[in-house]
Amino acid sequence: MGDLINVYCDESCHLEHDHIPVMLLGAVWASKTQVKRLAIGLRDIKARHHAEGELKWSKVSRSRQHFFLEVVEWFFAEEPLHFRSLIVPNKSVLDHDRFNNGSHDTFYYKMYFSLLNKILSPDCCYDIYLDIKDTRSNLKVKKLHDVLCNDQYDFTHSMIRHVQQIRSHESELLQLGDFLLGALAYKHRGLDKSGAKLAVIKAIERHRPNLLYSTPRDESKFNIFVWQPRSIS
Repeated sequence: MGDLINVYCDESCHLEHDHIPVMLLGAVWASKTQVKRLAIGLRDIKARHHAEGELKWSKVSRSRQHFFLEVVEWFFAEEPLHFRSLIVPNKSVLDHDRFNNGSHDTFYYKMYFSLLNKILSPDCCYDIYLDIKDTRSNLKVKKLHDVLCNDQYDFTHSMIRHVQQIRSHESELLQLGDFLLGALAYKHRGLDKSGAKLAVIKAIERHRPNLLYSTPRDESKFNIFVWQPRSIS
C-alpha cells in the first residue's frame, strides 16, 4: 500500500425536517505525514489574528474577515490539502419509501458513500473521521466502513483502516471542512445578509468559479458534485 491519507468529513443542513431544501456533505483530506504540519499552520493563522477556539463558518464576521480570507488563501496555497463536497439541491423531492427503505438516515449514509468512494484510490490507505452526529450512529458508521471496504474489495480493512467519529475540537482539518462546507451552503441557499460571508465566498470563487455547479470528476483541489435523484418513470 502507498500513502496513508486522513479524511475529515462534515455535513450541513442534513436533517430531514429542518425546512432547508439543500443538504451538503464535505470531506477534507491530506497525507497523514502532512496533517500535523497543516494543523500547526492553521493554528498559527488563528494566533496571528487572535482567533480563539474552533474555526467555524458560523463565526465569520466583519470584525474577523481578514482572518477568514487568509484561511481561504492558505487552503488553496497548500498543495497537500484537498476538498470535495456532495450537494443535494432539494431534499423535499426525495422518495425515501421507494429508494431508501423509508429512512432519511439510510439516504444520509448512501450520500456519504457517494462522497467518499470517488476520493479513494487502491494505491493508498485511509483513516476516515466523521464529525460526530449522535451517540446512536456508531452502528451506521460501522456499516459505512463495511460498504466502502466491500466496494473496494478491501475485505481485510487494510486499505480503509478506520471510519470513526470525532469531535470538531479534536481536529483543525475537520474545522476547515466545516468552514468550506459552510461557504458552499451559504451560496447554494442563496443567502446574502452577511457581507463578510459573501467576501469569503468571492475569495473562494477567485480560485474555483461556478460554485453552484459540479466540477469535473478529476478535480481534486476543490471538487463539487451536485447530486440529482433518480428519475421515476
